[in-house]
Amino acid sequence: MLGNKPNDEFRSGFVTVIGRPNAGKSTLLNQLLGQKILIMSDKPQTTRNKIHCILTEERGQVIFLDTPGIHKPKHKLGEFMVDSALESLREVDIILYMVDVTAEFGAGEQYILENLKQVKTPCILVLNKIDLIEKDKLLKKIKDFSDLKDFLAIVPLSAKTGENKEELMKIIFKELPKGPMYYPEDEVTDQPERFIMAELVREKVLQLTRDEVPHSIAVVVESVEEKKTLVKVRAVIVVERDSQKGIIIGHEGKVLKEIGSLARQDIEKLLGSKVFLELFVKVEKDWRNRGRSLREFGYSNRS
Repeated sequence: MLGNKPNDEFRSGFVTVIGRPNAGKSTLLNQLLGQKILIMSDKPQTTRNKIHCILTEERGQVIFLDTPGIHKPKHKLGEFMVDSALESLREVDIILYMVDVTAEFGAGEQYILENLKQVKTPCILVLNKIDLIEKDKLLKKIKDFSDLKDFLAIVPLSAKTGENKEELMKIIFKELPKGPMYYPEDEVTDQPERFIMAELVREKVLQLTRDEVPHSIAVVVESVEEKKTLVKVRAVIVVERDSQKGIIIGHEGKVLKEIGSLARQDIEKLLGSKVFLELFVKVEKDWRNRGRSLREFGYSNRS
């Protein structure tokens, strides 16, 4: 696409995407990338890690950091998630602050704005879900947020439909400095395939289980074995209680089978190969508050 090297006007840099849980950060990045890299759910706090997503065009390369939603943590996993999001504010060239325009302004948005005022990084306010709000209410949101902080730009858009996404990209590329291509042009994420496969399984659990289960699970891909005609993947879904294990397995294993079937289809698209997916469920009590478990599942560097 770009030949041997970028042109003299090539721009590149790092852009973090922050916001409250369920603001639509992962939906927007999948929309901008033109393919599904990040898992999506209508349940808040879906994203747990800081994930690099890479968009390369003729005009430049943007490395987006999809961060966990900023919320009041209730356990060590929550602390890791919020710390990860806030740390990103000082590591990037631009901040995208995403707000769900259908949600009421509250303490969560105030907390984010207080942190934004402490950094000098240029910040673009992205008002998401404009397809779900009347124009007069949207205009009031724009004015209200304009009074709270001096943003580089305010961009109303719909992450779901893609409306106004090109306007956002024009502003990003205009603000980014001229620079090198940090990643090969065909890379769309810095995460290994095992991580993405585990996330795809976790997404299906989020979609198919009741409210008490989703935030208590982790998924670990234990092995990936390439055969002649397919790829064999073995993954373990970790829960905190026996009752959650029962919900995920379901009557006669029906829920687990559906999780496996849906996840296998996405993993096949990811790998471009037939996949045999084996899923197991195990209980590890209170894993979200245990340092060893958090490190093992990739959520913490701390003891």
